[in-house]
Parts: sequence; C-alpha cells; structure tokens
Amino acid sequence: MLLTPRPRIPRPPTRRIKAALLASAVSVCLIAASAPNPAASVGVGDRLFPHLGNPGYDVKSYDLAFTYPGTNSKPLAAVTTIDAVTSSRLERVNLDYAHGTVGSVEVNGVPATFTSAGEDLVVTPARPVPAGSWMHITVRHTSDPVVTKGQDGGWVQTKDGLAMANQADAAHLVFPCSDHPSDKAMFTIHVTAPNGYTAVANGLPAGADRTRRSTTWTYRTEHPMATELAQVSIGRSTVLHRTGPHGLPVRDVVPTKDSKTLEPWLKKTPDQIAWMEGKVGRYPFETYGLLMAEAKTGFELETQTLSLFERKLFTEPVYPQWYVESIMVHELSHQWFGDSVSPRTWSDLWLNEGHATWYEALYAEEKAHKPMEARMKAAYGASDTWRAVGGPPAEPKGPEPGQKISIFRPNVYDGAALVLYALRQEIGRPAFERLERTWVNVHRDGVASTADFEELSSALAARDLSGFFKAWLYGEKTPPMPGHPDWKSDAPQARKGS
Repeated sequence: MLLTPRPRIPRPPTRRIKAALLASAVSVCLIAASAPNPAASVGVGDRLFPHLGNPGYDVKSYDLAFTYPGTNSKPLAAVTTIDAVTSSRLERVNLDYAHGTVGSVEVNGVPATFTSAGEDLVVTPARPVPAGSWMHITVRHTSDPVVTKGQDGGWVQTKDGLAMANQADAAHLVFPCSDHPSDKAMFTIHVTAPNGYTAVANGLPAGADRTRRSTTWTYRTEHPMATELAQVSIGRSTVLHRTGPHGLPVRDVVPTKDSKTLEPWLKKTPDQIAWMEGKVGRYPFETYGLLMAEAKTGFELETQTLSLFERKLFTEPVYPQWYVESIMVHELSHQWFGDSVSPRTWSDLWLNEGHATWYEALYAEEKAHKPMEARMKAAYGASDTWRAVGGPPAEPKGPEPGQKISIFRPNVYDGAALVLYALRQEIGRPAFERLERTWVNVHRDGVASTADFEELSSALAARDLSGFFKAWLYGEKTPPMPGHPDWKSDAPQARKGS
C-alpha cells in the first residue's frame, strides 16, 4: 500500500538459505479445545492485530462465489468454501468474519452450528475434526458493500461498481477467512454479475458462463496468496491486454470510457516489469496488470497480480510524469516484496514497504535523474521524528483506534528504505544486490520475518550484522549513517521548540 499525498510462528529452516546461497554463488480459525468459551475471539497473537488469523489449522485453498445484484446498495449473495489441514483436534473452529449475515455452515458436508464473537464466526462441527486431517468448510453468507461508520477497508464502491481493498486486515469484512498474511492459500474466485458488467479477479481467467441476464466469471491463482491481497473488480470496464517479458500476459482493467486516455500510462508496464526483473529476478506470478478505480481511496494497493490505483492519479495534471511512473513501480515491486514474499507478522511490514519505496526511489534515480542519496539524506533528517511518532521500522506502534491502516506511517516507507540504504552502505553494493535477489528466491511463495532478513544478510556479508540491525530497526534514535557521518537527524524535542 502506498498512501497518496492526498504466538510466534516458526521460522523457515536454515537449509533453505544455505541452498539459495549456493545457487546465488553459481549464478477463522480457532480451536475450541484451547478456548473453552465459544464466545471468545482468539487469533495467532500478532503484536499489532492479536485477534486475527487462527491457530489449529492451515488453509490450503479458498473458493469464493459472489453474486452482484447490479447495485452497491444491496449485499452480494456469497458462498465461501475453505479447504484446510488441521494441526489440532478441533471441537470448534473460528473464522475471521464481520459485516455480513451467515445463512448456513457445513463442515465436511455436515451442517454445523455457528455463532458470532467479536469479529469471529465460531463454528461447532457435528463431530470434532481430528488433528492431521483435511477439513472442508462451506459458509453461505452475504457480503455487504455498504460502508458503516468506522469501517476501514473491504469493498470499495467505485462509480460503476466495486473493487476490494483488504489491507491490512479487512478481508474478513468481505468473506470468512483466516485473515493473517502468514496463512497463504490458493484462490478460485467466481463472480456473477448482470450482463453489461465485467468482473476480473486475481490470477488467470478460467471461464465465463453467460446466460440471458448474467455472466459468471471465474479466475484462479497459480500461486498462494494472503487474504489481504485478494482483489475483485466489478464494473463497466474494459480489459486491455498486452505482453510482458517472457510472454507474460499483462491485463489492465479500466473504465471503458477512459481506455484511450489511460493507454499512454498502461503501455509502460512491460518495460517496468523488465526493469524490476533486472534488479531482483523473474516476475513471480502468472500475470500482472493495473486496476484503475474511479473511487476515492487515498492510496494505491498491491493486490496480487492486479494492483489497485485511483484513476485520478493518471488523469489529473497535478503530478509530474516521473512521479506517477515511480508510484507504478512501487506497487509493481510489491509483487516480489510483500506478495510473493509475505510478512510473517505485521511488525515485518517494513520489509514490504521499505523495499517498495527503495525501488520506487531507484527507478526515479535511474529514469528521471532524481538522486537516491538526496532522498535518503532528507529521510535521515526526519528519521528521529518518524521513530518517535510511529516507532522504529521493525517495531511500529499499533494502529490508531478505528484507523487500522494508520500503521502505514513514514517509518515503514522512507524510514525503512533508509535502513536498506544504510545496509547497502555497510556491506557494499554487490553484496546488497545479491541479497535482494537471494531474498526473493529463498522465500518465493512463502512468508518471512525480520529475523530471516537479518540472518540472510549476515550470511551473505560473511559477518554478524545483528548489532547493525538492532540499532537501525529497533533503536529509538537513528544510528550514524555509514559513509555519511555528517548527516543529522532532527530530534523531535527540537522540532517542538522551534
């Protein structure tokens, strides 16, 4: 996500890192047994969003079916099917779900009872589900696009339909799920809409069944995806097709009336993909494209394979061309950093946004002659204030009440990119560039943590960098910049007194 100016989870085994280093050198979800109160809402214990995600099972796939009634004033009829593997014996199962009505639930084909608890749907199967077994859950429910007071994310109402914005933890406002990025799964998405509308979702098209009055569109992902990255577009849209590097299918979804106006921007995407591949390696998914929404969101969003943009970013003559292009690259780079390699916890958000900001700035430096060093020096000057307001990059402060996306503060954008700049200064450009390629290769289609990044960095630098990362990622004050001892960061106290 880029704002426009307008219980611990086990780490992956070290052998994966060793194997990648060798290759580089050569080239809702809660167990009732542990929660006797069925009205309890218990998550995976994320520091920032403790009640989301669910222990006791691992989701393997979602099948989502939405029926759009042709108006944004009425709920969509929906069916969510979840296939998961249990890690514990489950007498009850919690799903993250709010802002809708549940009609029925089945577990392994048998009707189950259900109730709500906070933002959880608590399901009691007819018989407990054994540990180590497959679990098939079907929920018939509504999905409400009407935004209520204090709602932060979910469906976005556009001028001619709907889109999704589920970051950081709002997918459960749209469908029942395990709404935490550590639990990635495959997705199949069906959307039925009246004829005259076009529906597009993550992944590749898998058929369109047309009747006299409506069409059902189906899409499937070829790689696992976090719930916060799900995307569905329903509108009076045109889908524009082009080809990217290695024959990659690129599709853009735009309001039909704007297709010619937006084409000069959209045709830049294949070259931008090629530029990113030159930095970090092959594009990680089956397709890519931009979804241009005629809506007011206040941000752009890296939904997997189909990034969400506000149309006005491209149509209003407020922003210079180089700036708009760099924002396009910001969301594109998230496909590697944040989507393919997802954060293990929300405190690892800096790995997403810091890298996206890094490549946004690097693109501006190489294509528009906007020096990276100047931007990083300016960031250094503000870094102490950012840390005081939002916390250090890897230990951000929690969201403000009723504003869950408020975790997206400058400390995880330019503040985190500043950490990467300091790391490049510390270990040298060749080692840093090797680190970037190795990182996305090691953790492709998975999740990774700050500790994983520290470990890989130390391995590639052939020295212990724990002291460096402790200071830069967790310190209240910004450490001296390697190679730039003259750089200064303004203390917040001094700013208040000025």
